[in-house]
Amino acid sequence: MSDWPEGYAKRVLAEVDSTLDEAKRIAPDLAGPEWILALSQTKGRGRRGRDWKDPKGNFAGTLVMRPEGDPEQAALRSFVTALAVYDACAEVTGRTEGLALKWPNDVLLNGGKLAGILLESSGKGMAVTHLSIGIGVNLMETPMKEWLEPGAVWPVSLMGETGVQVAPEDFLNALAAAFARYETQFRTYGFEPIRTAWLARAAKLGEVITARTAGRETTGTFEDVDSAGNLVLKTAKGRVSIPAADVFF
Repeated sequence: MSDWPEGYAKRVLAEVDSTLDEAKRIAPDLAGPEWILALSQTKGRGRRGRDWKDPKGNFAGTLVMRPEGDPEQAALRSFVTALAVYDACAEVTGRTEGLALKWPNDVLLNGGKLAGILLESSGKGMAVTHLSIGIGVNLMETPMKEWLEPGAVWPVSLMGETGVQVAPEDFLNALAAAFARYETQFRTYGFEPIRTAWLARAAKLGEVITARTAGRETTGTFEDVDSAGNLVLKTAKGRVSIPAADVFF
């Protein structure tokens, strides 16, 4: 298993309301980036502020950090994180078969949703003072199936798909090491190598997908992710760049 990366603190909690809420509480006194792992969450949340229930044995963690750059740069950490989750899954299972990345922030295994990423930030004006990266991974079970939208990717678990049982803290060790590697690359060389690595692992690249927002739906061929992290689709009306949406295929 990976060694713990230098410069990153670790906080493992038996129970907490949510790791994202804990990140908010500790952020003002942060000396450096810190990982928070909860073995149990009582008020976990997912996309759009929904409550989230974590079955025992699944991974619920948040990395809180002081990022460099503007909000757009901070948001690109979702790609950094997705690559780290991918690598952590590969390390603990010894396989990459079936793993893929779904824009903007999901990790798939055998076509099902294995992990999700949620970014929350705080700051003043154009400066981001703190960034919290919430990560949920279905290590043992598949939660909240009743919330699936029509056409959404069905959740899967690492145990169910691979037969590999891994403890949350062991997964955190692999994840933290992988994140540190990609974060160093991002800070040193910018987004381009992260973008290239992400696209090499992208689900449905070159295929027809649908991007849906609250008021619009766009269907086209998934051509690219641009330098700002936007989804690029080739449609009947030309190339369309989409900054935020839910993707269906």
